[in-house]
Amino acid sequence: MAGVLGSALICRQRWPNQRELSRKIVHIGTGPVLPLAWFLRIPIAIAVPFAVVVTVITLINHRWHLLPAVEDVGRKSYGTVAYGVAICLLLILFWAENPAAACAGVLVMAFGDGLAGLIGRAIRSPNWTVLEQRKSLIGTSTMAITSAVVLFALVLVTQSPLNPLRLLAVCSLAVGLEQMSVWGIDNLSVPLGVALSWTWMTA
Repeated sequence: MAGVLGSALICRQRWPNQRELSRKIVHIGTGPVLPLAWFLRIPIAIAVPFAVVVTVITLINHRWHLLPAVEDVGRKSYGTVAYGVAICLLLILFWAENPAAACAGVLVMAFGDGLAGLIGRAIRSPNWTVLEQRKSLIGTSTMAITSAVVLFALVLVTQSPLNPLRLLAVCSLAVGLEQMSVWGIDNLSVPLGVALSWTWMTA
């Protein structure tokens, strides 16, 4: 986490006008923390309090902007706080019995939504508005493809059964939830939706 935050700060200093880039570095870089914790077998008694502390720090930073690189000050969004809350809930709900579900939710959000935001802004394509939030064809396609790749990779790593239609259904759910991104609420809905669907997808 320190390395991710340091990279975001360096990015903000080097490209001060690219506010979204430094924020997405934190967004994407946070994702692999859960698989790493799973690999290291970090117990729930350590994982949950750590996640809560980080979320509280994120909330404080959102209020006072102590670290601007973490917040996108160009628009009103509670996404970083919602992201932290989502990770806390995933750890509480799944870490003891089904850590793969928690990892699925976070990784889809980290890579799918993170890359969708970056690529969608960088490449022009047909776009539309949902609840005053602009969405684009290239960004939505990136979310769908990345979600499928992440879920497929996690199925292989966990040696879970693969049902292509169910995987497609969960990807569609993730894309649909990501469309409803007003105030950054998708940072909460997407991880929870994917995690709750993981057991069904791999049944």
